[in-house]
Amino acid sequence: MKPEWADRWVEFSREFTEATRAEPGNLWFDWSRSVEDPHEFVLVEAFTDDGAAPHVNTEHFRKFTAEAPQALVETPQIISRQIDGQGWDRMGEITVP
Repeated sequence: MKPEWADRWVEFSREFTEATRAEPGNLWFDWSRSVEDPHEFVLVEAFTDDGAAPHVNTEHFRKFTAEAPQALVETPQIISRQIDGQGWDRMGEITVP
Protein backbone atom coordinates (compact mmCIF):
# COMPACT_ATOMS: atom_id res chain seq x y z
CA MET A 1 0.00 0.00 0.00
CA LYS A 2 1.15 3.52 -0.62
CA PRO A 3 2.55 4.92 2.65
CA GLU A 4 0.22 7.93 2.61
CA TRP A 5 -2.80 5.56 2.58
CA ALA A 6 -1.78 3.22 5.40
CA ASP A 7 -3.24 5.27 8.25
CA ARG A 8 -6.40 5.99 6.22
CA TRP A 9 -7.08 2.42 5.08
CA VAL A 10 -9.44 1.36 7.87
CA GLU A 11 -11.68 4.37 7.32
CA PHE A 12 -11.39 4.13 3.53
CA SER A 13 -12.49 0.49 3.56
CA ARG A 14 -15.13 0.85 6.32
CA GLU A 15 -18.22 1.11 4.08
CA PHE A 16 -17.10 -1.88 2.00
CA THR A 17 -16.23 -3.88 5.12
CA GLU A 18 -19.55 -3.22 6.86
CA ALA A 19 -21.58 -3.92 3.72
CA THR A 20 -19.72 -7.18 3.14
CA ARG A 21 -20.19 -8.30 6.74
CA ALA A 22 -23.95 -7.73 6.31
CA GLU A 23 -24.16 -9.95 3.21
CA PRO A 24 -26.02 -13.25 3.47
CA GLY A 25 -23.43 -16.02 3.60
CA ASN A 26 -20.62 -13.92 5.06
CA LEU A 27 -18.99 -15.72 7.98
CA TRP A 28 -16.27 -13.15 8.70
CA PHE A 29 -14.45 -10.29 7.03
CA ASP A 30 -11.50 -8.97 9.04
CA TRP A 31 -8.58 -6.69 8.20
CA SER A 32 -5.26 -7.04 10.04
CA ARG A 33 -2.28 -4.72 9.83
CA SER A 34 1.15 -6.30 9.60
CA VAL A 35 3.36 -5.80 12.65
CA GLU A 36 6.43 -5.97 10.40
CA ASP A 37 5.25 -3.69 7.58
CA PRO A 38 2.87 -0.90 8.59
CA HIS A 39 1.93 -0.41 4.93
CA GLU A 40 0.60 -3.95 4.56
CA PHE A 41 -2.89 -5.13 5.44
CA VAL A 42 -4.20 -8.68 5.28
CA LEU A 43 -7.86 -9.46 4.69
CA VAL A 44 -9.23 -12.73 6.05
CA GLU A 45 -12.70 -13.40 4.74
CA ALA A 46 -15.01 -16.39 4.67
CA PHE A 47 -18.31 -17.09 2.99
CA THR A 48 -20.63 -20.03 2.82
CA ASP A 49 -20.75 -21.75 -0.56
CA ASP A 50 -23.89 -19.77 -1.36
CA GLY A 51 -22.40 -16.45 -0.23
CA ALA A 52 -19.17 -16.14 -2.20
CA ALA A 53 -20.50 -15.80 -5.73
CA PRO A 54 -23.06 -13.06 -4.96
CA HIS A 55 -20.38 -11.08 -3.06
CA VAL A 56 -18.40 -10.21 -6.19
CA ASN A 57 -21.57 -9.01 -7.92
CA THR A 58 -22.60 -6.46 -5.29
CA GLU A 59 -22.48 -2.73 -5.85
CA HIS A 60 -20.20 -2.18 -2.84
CA PHE A 61 -17.73 -4.74 -4.24
CA ARG A 62 -17.69 -3.04 -7.67
CA LYS A 63 -17.27 0.39 -6.06
CA PHE A 64 -14.45 -0.72 -3.76
CA THR A 65 -12.51 -2.59 -6.44
CA ALA A 66 -12.76 0.45 -8.70
CA GLU A 67 -11.52 2.87 -6.00
CA ALA A 68 -8.94 0.75 -4.13
CA PRO A 69 -6.15 0.80 -6.75
CA GLN A 70 -5.43 4.47 -5.99
CA ALA A 71 -4.14 3.35 -2.57
CA LEU A 72 -2.12 0.35 -3.73
CA VAL A 73 1.45 -0.10 -4.91
CA GLU A 74 0.74 -3.46 -6.55
CA THR A 75 -2.07 -5.87 -7.29
CA PRO A 76 -3.15 -7.61 -4.06
CA GLN A 77 -2.23 -11.23 -3.51
CA ILE A 78 -4.90 -13.80 -2.70
CA ILE A 79 -5.21 -17.34 -1.39
CA SER A 80 -8.64 -18.75 -2.14
CA ARG A 81 -9.56 -22.19 -0.87
CA GLN A 82 -12.71 -24.06 -0.09
CA ILE A 83 -12.63 -25.55 3.39
CA ASP A 84 -14.92 -27.63 5.55
CA GLY A 85 -16.63 -26.06 8.53
CA GLN A 86 -18.31 -22.82 9.47
CA GLY A 87 -15.63 -21.18 11.58
CA TRP A 88 -12.20 -21.34 13.13
CA ASP A 89 -10.96 -24.57 14.69
CA ARG A 90 -9.16 -24.59 18.04
CA MET A 91 -5.38 -24.79 17.97
CA GLY A 92 -4.23 -28.16 19.28
CA GLU A 93 -0.74 -27.04 20.30
CA ILE A 94 -1.88 -24.47 22.87
CA THR A 95 -4.63 -25.24 25.34
CA VAL A 96 -6.05 -22.78 27.82
CA PRO A 97 -7.64 -24.53 30.81
